[in-house]
Amino acid sequence: MNEFINIESHFKSLGQRTKGDRFIWTIVVLLAIISLLVVYSATGSLAYKIYKGNTEFYLFKQFSFIVIGLLVIYFMHRVNYTMYSRVSLILYLISIPLLIYTLFFGAEINEGSRWIKLPVVNMTIQTSDFAKLALFMYLSRQLSRKQEVIKDFKKGFRPLIIPIAITCILIAPANLSNALLTGATSLLLLFIGRASFKHILLVIGIILIPVLLIVTVAVSTYKKGEANQTAKTGITSALTSAGRFGTWVRRVQDFIYANQQETPYQVQQAKIAIASGGILFGLGPGNSRQRNYLPQAYNDFIFDIIIEEYGLLGGAFIIFMYLVFLFRSIRIFRRCPYAFGALLALALSFTLVIQAVANIAVNVNVVPVTGVTLPLISMGGSSFLFTCAAIGIILSVARNVEQMEGKEQVEVVKEQVAAGE
Repeated sequence: MNEFINIESHFKSLGQRTKGDRFIWTIVVLLAIISLLVVYSATGSLAYKIYKGNTEFYLFKQFSFIVIGLLVIYFMHRVNYTMYSRVSLILYLISIPLLIYTLFFGAEINEGSRWIKLPVVNMTIQTSDFAKLALFMYLSRQLSRKQEVIKDFKKGFRPLIIPIAITCILIAPANLSNALLTGATSLLLLFIGRASFKHILLVIGIILIPVLLIVTVAVSTYKKGEANQTAKTGITSALTSAGRFGTWVRRVQDFIYANQQETPYQVQQAKIAIASGGILFGLGPGNSRQRNYLPQAYNDFIFDIIIEEYGLLGGAFIIFMYLVFLFRSIRIFRRCPYAFGALLALALSFTLVIQAVANIAVNVNVVPVTGVTLPLISMGGSSFLFTCAAIGIILSVARNVEQMEGKEQVEVVKEQVAAGE
């Protein structure tokens, strides 16, 4: 009996120490539960084939990641967010050599060097996730310090855009979509941080040059392909054979000319999953058929499995959760009295929501196929843990805002008592 009392008191004390935005905590728990259900459904057949009938292997793996992720959120939210400002430069400086090492010596998965292997735990880490976290910490710190000169290009804008450019350029060769999303979030943060709009437009114009180059090569090579499927000459041939450039070109071609050629296999299966789900309640939990045919059904295309099993209503609920998360983060931004905490909470929430939007857009074939996962729902890995770390930092800002507001209320009450009100 005493043991049960001790456990109950322990959970009560844990609940009292758990602060921050209650809505965000609720969203995290709900998405984690949904992740557990959908990942189990999407990986049941795969686990049966690989692990000789053990269909629960990935279920327990995902459960362990969720437990570790919740612990990461808890411990990160207990740290005063000003500490992240102090270590931001160190973390950013660590991220650069990590990205360089990954670029040249990283493990090649899905035709890209995106991961480094940890020898002891036999786990791969996507260093771009760590780099994004470090970049947004450093960027928020610098923006908060340069508000007086933010409109000046040399003193304000250039010191901010250089670290953004370095990080995105190092991420791009292995993961262009991740680099573009990181750059977009950074520019959005600069805009909110009162950077000159014309400077931001200049950067956008520069970024559009390689994007237009990819589209131009995709169009030109496809037209040549109609006359001769192997016709590639000169600069076009050199570009399409350089690194992952050819992969980017093929994905753009698959998207632009979807009605003029055979639809890519994964897009076909994704559309079938959406059509099977219908408008309301779908096929029901665990009844997905496309999980046996859709590549990366537990990861990049998990949103299609959600629609197939829970219908468009289930998909709409997921989108609603991310929108509420963004709304609550914006509320934290408006309530935080210090620029660093406000900008940091907004940057991390924007990057998670933009990533979710990008993943959903790929799943419904609105944009070309990318390797972006659905935050807190796709099967766990280093990306899942870094997402939890970002949420923990957002909750750290929220916790300190609540503490400051609580102290202000106490001071008001003391003043009223002293005045005899």
